[in-house]
Amino acid sequence: MSPRPHRPARPSYNASLPSAKLRHSVEAVLLALAALPAVAQQAVVPDARLNRVEITGSAIKRLESETALPVQVISREDIDKAGVTTAAELLSKVAANVGGLTDGVSINVGGDQRGFNSANLRGLGSSSTLVLLNGRRMANFASPGDDAGVDLHNIPAAAIQRVEVLLDGASALYGTDAIGGVINFITRKDFQGFDLSAYAGKTQEGGAGKQTASLAGGFGNITRDGYNLFAVLDLQNTGRLSTSQRKFIPELKIPERLGHLLSSFTSPANIRLTRTQRDHLQDIGFTINGKPITNRLINFSIPNCAPPANLYLPDGTGGVDACTYDYMGDTELYPESKNISLLSRGVLQVAPDHQLYAELSLAKAKTRYVGSSARVTGDINYKMIPALANTGLDQLDEDYPGELELRMRLNEAGRRTSELTSTGQRFVLGMMGTLAGWDYDIGLNRSVNTVGDRDVHGYVLYDKLIQGIRSGIINPFGPSSAAGVALIDSIQVNDEVRHARGTMTTLDFKASRAIGQMDGGDVMLALGGELRNERTDFTPSALLMTDNINNDRAPEGGKATSDSRRVAAVYGELFVPFAKQWEMQLALRHDHYQTVGGASSPKLGLRYQPDKSLLFRGSASTGFRAPSLNDLYRPTVYSSTSTLPDPVYCAENDNDLSVCADNWNTRRYSNAKLKPERSQQFSLGTVFEPSRSLTMSLDYWNIKRTDLISEIGDDIILGNLAKYGNLVHRYSQNDGLCDYDAEDNGICYIELRKENRGAQKASGLDLNFDLHGVKTEWGVLGARLNGTLVLQSKLQNAPGDPYISNLGKFVTKGVVQRWRHHLTLDWEQGPVGLSLANNYSAGYDDQNSAINTDNGTVVAANRVKAYSTWDVSGWWAVNQQFKLRAGIQNIGNTSPPFSNQAYFFLSGYDPSYTDPRGRFFYLSAQYQFK
Repeated sequence: MSPRPHRPARPSYNASLPSAKLRHSVEAVLLALAALPAVAQQAVVPDARLNRVEITGSAIKRLESETALPVQVISREDIDKAGVTTAAELLSKVAANVGGLTDGVSINVGGDQRGFNSANLRGLGSSSTLVLLNGRRMANFASPGDDAGVDLHNIPAAAIQRVEVLLDGASALYGTDAIGGVINFITRKDFQGFDLSAYAGKTQEGGAGKQTASLAGGFGNITRDGYNLFAVLDLQNTGRLSTSQRKFIPELKIPERLGHLLSSFTSPANIRLTRTQRDHLQDIGFTINGKPITNRLINFSIPNCAPPANLYLPDGTGGVDACTYDYMGDTELYPESKNISLLSRGVLQVAPDHQLYAELSLAKAKTRYVGSSARVTGDINYKMIPALANTGLDQLDEDYPGELELRMRLNEAGRRTSELTSTGQRFVLGMMGTLAGWDYDIGLNRSVNTVGDRDVHGYVLYDKLIQGIRSGIINPFGPSSAAGVALIDSIQVNDEVRHARGTMTTLDFKASRAIGQMDGGDVMLALGGELRNERTDFTPSALLMTDNINNDRAPEGGKATSDSRRVAAVYGELFVPFAKQWEMQLALRHDHYQTVGGASSPKLGLRYQPDKSLLFRGSASTGFRAPSLNDLYRPTVYSSTSTLPDPVYCAENDNDLSVCADNWNTRRYSNAKLKPERSQQFSLGTVFEPSRSLTMSLDYWNIKRTDLISEIGDDIILGNLAKYGNLVHRYSQNDGLCDYDAEDNGICYIELRKENRGAQKASGLDLNFDLHGVKTEWGVLGARLNGTLVLQSKLQNAPGDPYISNLGKFVTKGVVQRWRHHLTLDWEQGPVGLSLANNYSAGYDDQNSAINTDNGTVVAANRVKAYSTWDVSGWWAVNQQFKLRAGIQNIGNTSPPFSNQAYFFLSGYDPSYTDPRGRFFYLSAQYQFK
């Protein structure tokens, strides 16, 4: 399923020269447009008389052809061949979509925005990619977090007719959040009859099975009956996938390679001594397993520990005197999910030139995330531990004499399980037609997204848990008594801890018409406007706000939040075919965001077609992205890093990872004083069609953003403490922000704050190759390639700072691979056909953030291998109504390559672009009748 570029058109041109009067009219319009805020949002609106449609990237109807802007089109046939059933799976096949959020990335115990699947064109961030449904906006994912964007779960996948991907900065066309580009999901418009489809798939090694069913029905012919009404219902169910079900997880050798990323919270519990306690035990000759202790973390079960999850790894976070917990042997790689969506659309011809239409979209996605069992930081009196009972720890000069800190894993509570429910509702009511020579479209759009995050198992009440540990009812070092198990069961939490709701209400209008003629055809003008209200409401539960749920911290501030703003825009677009071979597109849009301010975004596009087989195109524009409501006002989020070493603490503790590597606490702050980002972008390209069966295109793109809204990554902070040390708050600082401890220079928390920081630069080449309809004696052949070669991708943390490149290197949150492609090879012979597809991501330099325990330097660098998978599908049209399809995804059962990245909760590989399911078989059937 490679997106297809539009092919150069072979239109007939009006050869008459424009009159002087017309030239003056056009000049007047151009001058007026320069002062006019600009261009319209796209909607695919057929016009039977003109036979013209709108293409994403313009509000003006024209004969469908290659435009001045690069647009890739994914058809329904392409989607079926790829064997994908969701919008998120579909976009994973688009080479320009880099680092979008997925279900695999969402596996993050305690992380925010779980359940969010997003698009990310050019790797500029989900907040800079605009996702549309039938040319109009949808409400963003409501849960507050670092990213803003549409949850792809809310796209009714079975209703998609095609997808148009505009790979060009489009702020002048669609609004401020389209810097990276636009993805327009276009659904069926005039469907008649019934369509029943079923799909079932399973993996070779078990887990992550999938079943889907969809039913579409429609009746009424607009031309004959004056109306059409249709609806599509889609049901999907995906099974869970655990680490224990995949042989590639032990083959990654995570304990041996990534012991520094594992956990020091174990079962039996590790004991974390203070410096004074350790020194005292060393002075009295205390030993474990016959050897004197050297570290502050000890465990009496070494060297056996309690495998397979709890291991003795002297080079791990447990150190030589304690155990290390391998959570990658005890979590999920892929969540269980259930999705249901409904799309319905009705059109009524109220007059010969006017249609009334309504569209209803409902979607619900319920995803169940299961992580490892709970981490508990507890305490116990040393006399309750027989081996320490006579060591006199209560005689030491400390704040809490005789008290020992425990780092335990609460296996008896079960694995931490959260249920995330995302629902979307969208209603559009509008009218379109022709009035006084203007093609118009006016619509009211109400879109709502709600997110409920429920702790359902493995989370317990902290105060009662600690009481149970201190009293001895709950045993940190082995199985608890029946009373202890009963206590744990009685304090299990089942509560919707967070509820978020985002609403968007929009009134938009646009109108276009021909205002004259030039050598190339009609001069077209489009005008329009938009009024939008955005609102977010975040309500933490009363229980969460007590801050008494183990492993689920309350947001700072202690109250629900509700924020809203108004957005207004006016726009215009002028299409000028000033010669037979030349077309020009001028666009100007002015957006104004309440409290943030406004800006005008111009765009110029040029298209030159010297003959029927060759086309050149280019565009240049500026844009801005207003900060999202999350960026401005979200509550402070308590979270934690992946297990990272602190160079300062390591230097003070002989590079003992059992002390100086940890999941450091973080506080993520919004910022109500953020300014908009600014952008400049341009593109140059060519399309070559030497024959009707072959189309090739090559487009260069270049984007620069300034006043970048971002945080400094925790790995960047810890790697450059000389510059960013003020963001690391330590217990020894006595700054009033943490409990002061003069002896402990460890990290209390790392401050991650949204700011307008430096800049971002990105550039690259998009290559498309489309060979289709080649008839041979063996059948009809085809081949398509959709690839992106990134030439530059780098970030600047502050003005004047050097740029840090993430091109071919994992930095902070991810990597931008230098080359990605999707290739398909097709064969058809009568009622049967085959399709072979390759998905490829180039290799890159790993994050390499580990610390060598011998000298404190970065460990030997790892190079992540290229990731390439092959898929095959075949189909048989039994008759005109019935079609069968079967396929295999990842024929070679290729495993994700090893990575030492420390950003995602899942370790050992990068879940943002790889698929842990392995070889996957599927079968689908479709029955249509009219």
